[in-house]
Amino acid sequence: MPKHIVSVSIGSSKRNSKAEVNIEGLPDTFVLERIGTDGSWEKAIELVKELDGKVDAFGLGGADLYVWAGKRRYTFRDSARMAAAAKRSPMVDGSGLKHTLERNAVRLLEPQIHWKGKKVLIPSALDRFGLAEAMNEAGAEVIHGDFIYGLGLPLPIRQLPVLRLWAYILMPIITQLPFQWLYPTGEKQEKQVLDWRQKYFRWADVIAGDWHFMRRYMPPDMQGKVILTNTTTEEDLEFMRARGVKTLITTTPRIAGRSFGTNVMEAFIVALAGKYPLSEQEYLEYIEKLGLKPQITELL
Repeated sequence: MPKHIVSVSIGSSKRNSKAEVNIEGLPDTFVLERIGTDGSWEKAIELVKELDGKVDAFGLGGADLYVWAGKRRYTFRDSARMAAAAKRSPMVDGSGLKHTLERNAVRLLEPQIHWKGKKVLIPSALDRFGLAEAMNEAGAEVIHGDFIYGLGLPLPIRQLPVLRLWAYILMPIITQLPFQWLYPTGEKQEKQVLDWRQKYFRWADVIAGDWHFMRRYMPPDMQGKVILTNTTTEEDLEFMRARGVKTLITTTPRIAGRSFGTNVMEAFIVALAGKYPLSEQEYLEYIEKLGLKPQITELL
């Protein structure tokens, strides 16, 4: 009987997919499935209730359950309602894996990228705090775009301690707001916004982090740029090629023509381990065991 992992996503149903995966050295077959609810939290909650106990693990997609700032964890109210509907099957949002996998990716990419002095835009650094920390530690020149892309305020943050301080002040309030005020959900994921925010893409050598923020605000000319993300489809690759993106790096492997989100890959690891929660060390051991390494695709 294959192990079944389902990502229930607040995102667009146009990105739905299903793949059967066999990994050398593992006895089980895995079915990885992604089901979008087009921005409907109620539909997502009903789906979780319907599948609870019938799947080995859930991924919470298109939204965050938790974000981290330093050692502090903040929980989004909307996502917590959805997670509470999973009584028997564990639900993860990818935050546990992001913290380890993306840090590891920065280290592994050093020979190709040479991070010191590279201009890096992270549109939503609180969603990827481990990635932001690793970039800063590697010597990159980073703009943390949380105010710019999350709140629409022209306030680029260049120092990680400043971002951490603002997070301590604002996240207890922000996590209680409707999630769609902060992040593109449903049909918004398909729409582009061209305004003053494109200038930070033009400044950067590398744009890293969440794909939906990138797609929404990406300017028409991205000649020579590097994208570091995940959760990309073949359609997304064509979108990047049309804008001249030189290199796509995904932190999760491409399976059946797409790279699945960290929520799916974390659910995969939880199903494989047969327990939850897992420690950071256990995630690192599974990353090593599964050979999860950044995948580089030259687009031009």
